[in-house]
Amino acid sequence: MSAPTTVRPAGPDGIIGRRSRKVGGDELLTGRVRYLDDHRPTGTLHAVVVRSDQAHARIDGIDATAARAMPGVQLVLDGRQAAELSGPIPYFIDPAARGGRRVDIRCLAVDTTVFVGQPVAAVVATTRAEAEAAAAAVRIRSTPLPHVLDAVEALRPDAPRVYDEWPDNVVFAKKYGIGDVDAALAAADVVVTEELHIARTTTAPMEPRGYLASWDPADETLTVHAACQNPHQMRWMLSASLGLDETRIRIVTTTVGGSFGLKMQGHPEETLIALLSQQLGRPVKWVEDRRECFMAGAREQVHRITVGATRDGRILGLRNAIVADTGALSAQPGWAMPNMSATTLPSGYAVQACDIQLQVVATNKPSLNAARGFGKDAAHFVMERIVDVLARRLGMDPAEIRRRNFVGPDEMPYRTSTGLNIDSGDFPGLLDKTLAALDYDALRERQRQARDQGRHLGIGLAFELTPESSDGPGTFVSGFDTTTVRMSVTGSVTVLTGVTTPGGGNDTGIAQIVAQELGVPIGTIRVIQGDTDQCPNGFGNFSGRSMVVGGGSAALAARDVRAKIVAVAARMLSVDPDDLDVDEGIVTSRTDPATTVPVAEVAITLLTRAFAIAKDIEPVLESTRAFMPGNIDHTPDEHGRIQPYPTYSSCLHGAVVEVDPDTGKVTLVDYVMTHDCGTMINPSLVEGQATGAIVMGLGTALSEQLVFDDDGALLSDRFKSYLLMRAGDLPELRMVHQVTPSPFTVHGNKGAGEAGIGGAQAAVANAVEDALSPFGVTVRRIPLTPPEVLRVLDEAAVVSS
Repeated sequence: MSAPTTVRPAGPDGIIGRRSRKVGGDELLTGRVRYLDDHRPTGTLHAVVVRSDQAHARIDGIDATAARAMPGVQLVLDGRQAAELSGPIPYFIDPAARGGRRVDIRCLAVDTTVFVGQPVAAVVATTRAEAEAAAAAVRIRSTPLPHVLDAVEALRPDAPRVYDEWPDNVVFAKKYGIGDVDAALAAADVVVTEELHIARTTTAPMEPRGYLASWDPADETLTVHAACQNPHQMRWMLSASLGLDETRIRIVTTTVGGSFGLKMQGHPEETLIALLSQQLGRPVKWVEDRRECFMAGAREQVHRITVGATRDGRILGLRNAIVADTGALSAQPGWAMPNMSATTLPSGYAVQACDIQLQVVATNKPSLNAARGFGKDAAHFVMERIVDVLARRLGMDPAEIRRRNFVGPDEMPYRTSTGLNIDSGDFPGLLDKTLAALDYDALRERQRQARDQGRHLGIGLAFELTPESSDGPGTFVSGFDTTTVRMSVTGSVTVLTGVTTPGGGNDTGIAQIVAQELGVPIGTIRVIQGDTDQCPNGFGNFSGRSMVVGGGSAALAARDVRAKIVAVAARMLSVDPDDLDVDEGIVTSRTDPATTVPVAEVAITLLTRAFAIAKDIEPVLESTRAFMPGNIDHTPDEHGRIQPYPTYSSCLHGAVVEVDPDTGKVTLVDYVMTHDCGTMINPSLVEGQATGAIVMGLGTALSEQLVFDDDGALLSDRFKSYLLMRAGDLPELRMVHQVTPSPFTVHGNKGAGEAGIGGAQAAVANAVEDALSPFGVTVRRIPLTPPEVLRVLDEAAVVSS
């Protein structure tokens, strides 16, 4: 039966577009939800991981004699023992499948360790304190090996090899972009080159990772409660590494206290804790401590970028050599993030001549993990910095040079040099709205007055184009997802979806979509996520996909159920189905509004009087649908480019800072972001996501950085040394909305989970450089901590002298 033709529109007149309260928000605020560590089944044991204290070493032996004799200890497992009981962990995205290099990833190191903090053994005891005490008694006998901690140094022919079997340390290398860049640069009136550095940071979610594995020896089944983003993929991974049939494994994603990519599948502890439970036949829990959490790297890149432009500011060509430090390899998809740094360039600018060379390099640091922005943030920082450098060289206003190079709204869809097909957008509109919110002309006058008073005010702009809802061929990075909508005999609705939430509220947005499409009150809807035994096979949470494909599949399934409700109600009311509307749980005749029947009555009629009322209608009020958005094409074009993203959100940031040249302190004065994610299912959820991304970007721009000593040990391993932004560090973050619907999704919505980081980084860096322009500084590194600002000033002073 076809879906009804009348569907309430998105916007103020429908549930879609409302600022509906977060589903389950009361439980979150009052602490009644259960996080991973709140699950405490009887007989639970506790695991602690013993980690390498050397950046590179050969393991000569593990002495656990003293540990095994300590109180409460149930098991000590080393890498050789684990390798006899489990296989390699499959990659989330295998570099070998993309033409790169790989190594087998094990839950515990077997013969060699390649970074400080690598798991080498595990201790299980009755309490965590007992496990920690025993873990401290485990002795690792090892022979140190040469190590390398810098990606550029790791490219040298004589650099130590992270993996002995490799001829060099390159994990992956590829060229991106088309066009004759040499000719473009030769034709340019101005050519600028800069080397830009992005420091290694981390995601630092409120809740670190954790797993509770329960092996039932009686029926040989494994249940894992996990703080994770991708339960079905974790089930597959455990099936492969433990040699278990997937039907014997259940993954339950509990309430998750933040993720930002950290909790995507592929961590060694996932297999390890399940293996420990298998060996002991009892529940085993491991919760990561904060020092362990800080090891997860988010981004670290060096860009040598050159652009050429005409004297009126039109960019003709771009060349960029990227060296990305992925640390040691893991099964997590972090190594693949720099691919998106390369692919996202040249962002939303109409530059068809691009030559981007990428090298992803292994070093003896902890692994690069998936992180919000997934490499696209680096592209935005670099592109927006070089646009500002070019504007300064040409003596142009930074706003005007962007306007002259934007892809125009009438050019959409637009195929970039790297092959991405931008679905829609109005980039000049974003710029106009941001300038208006800043009162840009008046702000420039205020800046001039401040300089006359000896104060250094800076204004920075940054554009951001964010591909969202990725589909990676041959991987579990999928561009579709699946939802079941089920109505009970009482008219209540259960939505079971393959997407998960790390706390951002997509369950609320999905409930709004189903409520509108089905025509029932949102309070009658329950959304279930993250349970592989209940939910249809899906791909979880990443790449701003949840509302695009989770919401899209929920809409299709809800339309199926609604069509059946309408068909049965038409029989009950003796009217034509096309005459009926469904709203707030009531089916109503358009021609005779007094003719109504409650949806609940229709449901119970179909399910209890099927032969009497609707003999030719299948008595099932349930539908499972998958939504595959348009604009994804894996057929390589004549240049070998594919198009893996259906939607492209965009935003334009404006930052105002004041810099003290005596101390190097940067103070945020004002901040505006104009955001366009197409149709907003719930503006409050969009603003929450965008605000969080901005703050993450501001932190990585100004204070956050993972620091290692010369021996590879992490120094910034607590919040006293890894400095997040605090509420008092921030001005009011003002947000302006622009809506350019996508033509390729059910409701015109685009992803809204990743935009904000790179734009915030670039806007602040541009603002700091603008503030200190009288000194002739050039910002080439983030974070811009006070020592870095003072270094930049000293560097400029040397150059000018």
